[in-house]
Amino acid sequence: MAKKILVVDDSQTVRAYYRKVLEAAGFELEEAENGCEAIEISLQHNIDLFLVDINMTGVTGIDFLKEIRERPELQAIPAIVVSSESSTDDIVQSLATGANLHLVKPVPPKLLLEVCRILTGEVGSNG
Repeated sequence: MAKKILVVDDSQTVRAYYRKVLEAAGFELEEAENGCEAIEISLQHNIDLFLVDINMTGVTGIDFLKEIRERPELQAIPAIVVSSESSTDDIVQSLATGANLHLVKPVPPKLLLEVCRILTGEVGSNG
């Protein structure tokens, strides 16, 4: 059964890029434009990994991470922050809030697939 990734990013272009790369590798995707929508989707679907942008209108990626880490049914799901924010403070904040990894955009497809496979337990399924 394919692992399901929830992409949380307000950019339709970014979400389309993730969809193209990850679906070609066998992942299923759900999409959310902001953290509020992402919480709703997370509670309705069995998500295996979150890919989260920090800067979004309304509920930000940091707000979303705080929320999922407080919910017992969501707190164990791994999360990767993928953001243009690259300062040490931004990275520390992402990790302290509950991200398993902080990557800086743009993320090359090979790296994106590698970290998604590792955090979903799919390592070795395609090489």
